[in-house]
Amino acid sequence: MTASERILAGLRALLAHFSGLSPLAWMIDIALTVGVAAVALAAGRLARRLTRLGAHHLPGPSDAEKTVRSNRLARLAGRVVQAAAVIAAVLIIADIWGFNLLAWTARPLGARILAGAIRLGLLLIVGVAAFELAGLAIGRAMGGFADHAAEPRRRAQLATLAPLLRGVAQGAIVIVAVLMGLGELGVKIGPLLAGAGVVGVALGFGAQTLVKDFLTGIFLIVEDIVSVGDIVRIGDSGGLVEQMTLRTIRLRDFDGTVHVFPYSEAQVLHNLTKSFSYYVFDLQVSYGSDLDAALAIMRRVGARLKADPDFADKILEPIEVVGVDSLADSGVVLKARIKTPPLQQWTVGREYNRRIKLAFDEAGVEIPFPHLKIVMPERQIAELAGLSAI
Repeated sequence: MTASERILAGLRALLAHFSGLSPLAWMIDIALTVGVAAVALAAGRLARRLTRLGAHHLPGPSDAEKTVRSNRLARLAGRVVQAAAVIAAVLIIADIWGFNLLAWTARPLGARILAGAIRLGLLLIVGVAAFELAGLAIGRAMGGFADHAAEPRRRAQLATLAPLLRGVAQGAIVIVAVLMGLGELGVKIGPLLAGAGVVGVALGFGAQTLVKDFLTGIFLIVEDIVSVGDIVRIGDSGGLVEQMTLRTIRLRDFDGTVHVFPYSEAQVLHNLTKSFSYYVFDLQVSYGSDLDAALAIMRRVGARLKADPDFADKILEPIEVVGVDSLADSGVVLKARIKTPPLQQWTVGREYNRRIKLAFDEAGVEIPFPHLKIVMPERQIAELAGLSAI
């Protein structure tokens, strides 16, 4: 029997089956079909809401990462439950109309397909669970280590390592799950791994920049050169280190601009907040000012600022007044600096600038501004004097 003959025979049998139903049977079957479809639809929506609600109660700190993880789990769980409800509804509706779709599972081919589908479903569930549990376990473990770290610098380094370790672990889980899924589908993994090894070597030669980025990033973190939360400058750009991925470092500028640099391009990196910081003052006073008095005022203002309870913990050492640094065009430059904890130098510097301006004004120390002195030839001066006399 050809394929067309089998299709025609099936259609005739289907038509004969429906023709033998009474009007009452038609009404009952239609009502049951609508009822089962409505129940499946309601169950899918309810399951989607329950999974979304349950995902938001997952353990872990309430941050952006937990929100992303919760939404991802809620979508996945909702789709799985919806798919199960649709399959169950199709089987029940087919049974209502007299078709037993599960009969094909009694055949060897059907049994193998059903067993493979079940194994793939279990593999998907286990893979997703391992993916999420690995991310949660690494995040909580690194967070616990960071909470017990004695130095703030160590806490920042652990916070930087956490996303990198999580990415490596979750990537390995995805690769293993994909290979196992291909094995369940009948794909021979051995030749695939051998081919992947050859392709990996080729990509390694062709993507040397990626490898360099990855290795450079690892050394930057391991050697504690930079961590998340530092203020760094790379080239002409600078800002707060917002994130460090496997191959890039991301800086958030003061105006909100995000600068993304591959590690291989961050050849010269200036860390402004490593262990401690200095705020350097270059204050100008006029040439007619008493320099010794101005330097004494700078020391006095620095001592009062350190004694202020609001700034005592932000200043590590007394102000260091270096003295006269240079003789500029408009005035004399006096240099000083204050040692502060990381990220506090700008707060201390702004307050010191405010206080030193008030102190200089009170003491009569002039802060100069650019002057323009015009020197005229003597002949022109005489001509102007003659004109003024007339």
